[in-house]
Amino acid sequence: MRGLKDKHVLVTGGASGIGKATVVRFLEEGSRVVVLDKDQQALDRLASERPGIAGFIMADVSDPEDVTRAFATFDTLLGSLDVLINNAGISIRSDFSDISHDDWRRVMSVNLDGVFFVAQQAARRMLVRESGVILNMGSTNGLVGYNRHAIYNTSKAGVINLTRSMALELAPKVRVNVVCPGFVATPLLSYPESVAESIPLKRLAQPEEVAALFAFLASDDAGYITGQALVIDGGELAGGLASR
Repeated sequence: MRGLKDKHVLVTGGASGIGKATVVRFLEEGSRVVVLDKDQQALDRLASERPGIAGFIMADVSDPEDVTRAFATFDTLLGSLDVLINNAGISIRSDFSDISHDDWRRVMSVNLDGVFFVAQQAARRMLVRESGVILNMGSTNGLVGYNRHAIYNTSKAGVINLTRSMALELAPKVRVNVVCPGFVATPLLSYPESVAESIPLKRLAQPEEVAALFAFLASDDAGYITGQALVIDGGELAGGLASR
């Protein structure tokens, strides 16, 4: 991708899954990458696997004070921020009538509050420099309903509209988009074969494919794209399959 070499990149939730694949992709593009995650063991494993990473920050994105501290650490590591991949998130499945207040707050605090806290810190730095790209992690869950995912669905719908609002306010200096994957094959998630069969491309996405979309959107090749929710789902939503 054009324009990613030597860019300063922060990836939240970057020690595993899609986040880890995104870290690897930006390293391959020649970027300087800092990884933020709340799992110290996962950070340690990634450090041993990828010695070229510029820095590691253990922080909880749902805690605004922790996020402020994390960005102060980032400033000492790289000094400036060009690209934020706002990826950290969690999911709790539950029947709607059984959702507890604690579960509701836990998911919202990470998936929506955390995205806001991190994006705001990034935006403040990018506006001073008059350039930057913020890419939030959404989901097809934020565009249609899925059974037993009311909390997660709501959090991702919020991220999508937050992204649109940010794109309007931060333009023309900062571009903001949200990536909305469908089913992705990661080590932490497993799906029955029937899920893949219901998708037009007959397979789940690979983390590396989502990472490639992040890289494109961060690059100069996507310089006229902002305020968009970009779906990567193998055709899942095209036929309304997500609601099954």
